[in-house]
Amino acid sequence: MKLIPTYTWTKEVHNMQRNRIALMNQPWAGGGILLLCVVIAMLLANLPFTKHVYHEFLETSLTMSIQSPDGVINWVFPQDMTVEKFINDILMVVFFFTVGLEIKREVVCGELSSVKKAMMPVIAAAGGMAAPALIYFFFNNGTEASSGWGIPTATDIAFAIGIMSILGNRVPVSLKVFLTALAIADDLGAILVVAFFYGGHINMLLLTIALILIIFIVIMNQLGEKRKAFYLIPAIAVWFLFYYAGIHATMSGVVMAFLIPMEARYSKSYLKCKGKMFSKRLDDYEEEDEDEGLPFPNELQRHCLRRMSEISRNSMGMSYQLEHALSPWVNFIIMPIFALANAGVEIPDISYFNIFQYSPEMGSVGMGIFFGLLIGKPLGITLASFIAIKMKVGAMPSKATWKMLFAVACLGGIGFTMSIFVDTLSFGENSPEITEQLRAGGKIAVLMGSLCAGILGSVLIHVIDKIQHKKATA
Repeated sequence: MKLIPTYTWTKEVHNMQRNRIALMNQPWAGGGILLLCVVIAMLLANLPFTKHVYHEFLETSLTMSIQSPDGVINWVFPQDMTVEKFINDILMVVFFFTVGLEIKREVVCGELSSVKKAMMPVIAAAGGMAAPALIYFFFNNGTEASSGWGIPTATDIAFAIGIMSILGNRVPVSLKVFLTALAIADDLGAILVVAFFYGGHINMLLLTIALILIIFIVIMNQLGEKRKAFYLIPAIAVWFLFYYAGIHATMSGVVMAFLIPMEARYSKSYLKCKGKMFSKRLDDYEEEDEDEGLPFPNELQRHCLRRMSEISRNSMGMSYQLEHALSPWVNFIIMPIFALANAGVEIPDISYFNIFQYSPEMGSVGMGIFFGLLIGKPLGITLASFIAIKMKVGAMPSKATWKMLFAVACLGGIGFTMSIFVDTLSFGENSPEITEQLRAGGKIAVLMGSLCAGILGSVLIHVIDKIQHKKATA
């Protein structure tokens, strides 16, 4: 057996960790993993030897119950909780919490931080939501599918940014920033749509208690409280109250995200002062250790290092800390799990892919979503941007043309995550059989519409960049 030197093994492990971190930081990585999970989910839902296990697993009950000695159940919590509901109602709360933190950051100090910066992407996002909803309404008004109008209104930022990163410098940086800000504003719009139109019957007592708790958190924030426990523990209570109040529980994640303070616990001057003090102490201890031949770090040095770590960590705002800590979990664990649980649509026969069917009773959820994403999104974004510029409330992104803006707007038609999420909330007013049929058709339409929008946007960007390059060199 050949022995590997310790230093060589350590170097190989370090390189593996560095490569893994580098891969996770690639803009396309999250979208690529999501796409892989979609394929896996479709296979699991349709292969003869896996489809029954797949669906049974998602329907597995996670409810806890306590029985008395005579067998009578005295306590059940949470009611009707399954694996699928756990993913959509609990894990997705973390996703929405992270989205809320990102939106807050952009509003406070990013691309939405001023009226001048925000107007163009916000107006474009509004147009990109209104046009798909109108197209869906055209195909499904007065039918059993009418409540699904919110499905094609969302943009999936992970896929859109991932595709633009693959296209490289063919897309001007200003348009990348524009689409990112648009997608964030779009997320906020989608959150509001879910909150106001896809909740259940509201229990006003529980909602009032939740609002009182939220007001208490706001007061703590205003008093300068910066410790995480005073925000995260109430966040669990707010989720519980929202869940049973009839408001979709994921909204609790967004609400709490906006209440998390962005101000750091320690100021810049405090950090500098303490940093100099601890640095001097470490130097003093090091001189003593050299005289006595002690290894680094000794007990006093370890205390200094721990204190320096605590101060440096809390010199960043809690909002940034949580966003930075949760993003890898959301992008590489929660979202792939969501895709595995929700993208698996059982396809009885090839005709199921015919999303262009229409009936007076059922409407056409497929055409409404497909054309809403593929046509409604780019047209809505482009027309709204045109109106904003003509009314002088927005400005064309630098080094961009209308053709390239339209091509980038096509990438806004990649709905996926939020679209599938809204699909899982839609059509509940119908019978269970019709609801399941409409939701399955909606998911297929989302996948096909998003795929076609991504291909169309990529091809247009490539062709327009090639034409512009030829003109520039002619």
